[in-house]
Amino acid sequence: MIAANSLPGTVNCGATGIPSKFQCRVLVGSGIFAEMSCMNLGFHSKTTHGETSKVGLVQSMKIICFKERPRKGQKVEVESVRGGEEIWDAASAEPKLFPEHLVIMVNGIIGSAEDWRYGAEQFMKRLPDKVIVHRSECNYSRLTFDGVDLMGERLADEVRSVVRRRPGLRKISFVAHSLGGLVARYAIGRLYEPVAERDSSVLTGNGSSEEHSSYSVQRLEQSLEGRIAGLEPVNFITCATPHLGSRGHKQLPFLCGLPFLEKRASQTAHWIVGRTGKHLFLTDNDDGMPPLLLQMVNDRPDLKFMSALRSFKRRVAYANANYDHMVGWGTSSIRRQHELPKSNVLVKREKYPHIVYIERDATTDLNKRSSSRVGDETVDMEEEMIRGLTQVAWERVDVSFQKSKQRYIAHSTIQVKSYWLNSDGADVVFHLIDNFLL
Repeated sequence: MIAANSLPGTVNCGATGIPSKFQCRVLVGSGIFAEMSCMNLGFHSKTTHGETSKVGLVQSMKIICFKERPRKGQKVEVESVRGGEEIWDAASAEPKLFPEHLVIMVNGIIGSAEDWRYGAEQFMKRLPDKVIVHRSECNYSRLTFDGVDLMGERLADEVRSVVRRRPGLRKISFVAHSLGGLVARYAIGRLYEPVAERDSSVLTGNGSSEEHSSYSVQRLEQSLEGRIAGLEPVNFITCATPHLGSRGHKQLPFLCGLPFLEKRASQTAHWIVGRTGKHLFLTDNDDGMPPLLLQMVNDRPDLKFMSALRSFKRRVAYANANYDHMVGWGTSSIRRQHELPKSNVLVKREKYPHIVYIERDATTDLNKRSSSRVGDETVDMEEEMIRGLTQVAWERVDVSFQKSKQRYIAHSTIQVKSYWLNSDGADVVFHLIDNFLL
C-alpha cells in the first residue's frame, strides 16, 4: 500500500509521460470530498515471454492518497489497480483493524461501478468501521450483453481476487441492481463451498432424549451451512431484479402486456442485448439444456445455485410496484400476479416515504399446488421458477414513486443511480442499510 501524508493540493514530481489514471477521494465531514490524483509510477516487469509490461509493483496493489493524516470519521475511497473499487473507514486502515464484512455491489445492464456510488457512500456514513464496500467493475457497458453465465463467472473471479487480497475478511453480502441480481445469483452458485462438520455426535448418542434430539437437529443444520468464497454469507439483496425473466406476463412493462409485442420481443431481444437477451426471455437452449434462469432455481452438480442462496441469513427483494418500465413488479418481487398486494394495503411510511409494503415470507410448501392458472409454456416456466426460488424465505420490500417527479425513471431511482436525477430513492437506500445484518 502506498500513501502520501501532508501532500499539497497540486504536486509536480518532475515525471513526464507517466499516466495518472488513479484517483482517490477523501470524505471529510458531511459528504464533502477532497480529490487527489495518484500517479502510476510506471514500474515495469518482465513477462514469461520476455516482453515488458507496465503493471506497478504488485498487480493487485491498492493506492491510497491522503491530503493529511486520516482522522477518526474520515472515509477513503480507493480505486483498485486491477478493477473494482473498495471503500472503508479511514480510521480502520491501521493494521489488523480493517472491517471483516465485505459488501459486493453489482450493477445492472449497460451499467458500471458508478451506478452504486451513492449507495456505497451511504454505507460508509451509516456503518463506519463495519464494512468494506466493493463496487464490482468486471461487467460494464456492452460486457453486460455477454450473458448471465459469463458475467457470473467474471464476478466470481473478481470476488475471489478481493477475498485473497483481504485475508482478515469473515463475512460477505451482496447488493445488486436489476440484471446484476441474476449475475450475483449465478456467481454465488459458483462460489458456494459446503461445510460438512465431521462430528459423529451430531448423528449419534442417546436418541431417547428429546432435548438431545433437538440439539442434534440444530447442530446438523449448522453443519450443513455453506460458505461463499470461504466467507460467512449474510445478506443477499436485489433491487428491481427480473428473477423470473422478462418473457410475457407483463414482466417487461413498456410492452404494455400486449401479447404480439411480448412475443416479438422474445424473438428479437438477442439482436439488441446479445446472449443476455436470450437468458432474460428464456429462449436459450445451449447444448439442449433448459433455459439458464430455469436451471438457476435448482442445484447442479457443478453449480449450487439454491444451496448458495439458502446459506445467506437473509434474502431481500426490493421491487417497484409501479412506473418501472424495464422490470415488472411480479418478476422483481418473485410473486404470482394474484399475490401482488392490492393498492389499499400500500401504506406510505414517514421515515421511508417510498416504502409502501413489507412482506416477510416463509418458505413455500412444495407439495401445495398453486391456485394460479397455468395455461401455456411461459406461465409453466414462471411457475417453476417461483416454486424453486421460494424454497427459501424472502423478504419483499415494495417501493412506489407514484407521487414523485422521478417516477418515470423508477428503475434507476430505486438505487439512486445518479443523485441529481434519482435523489428521491435515497430513503430506499437508507432502508436497505438500516436493516442490513452485520
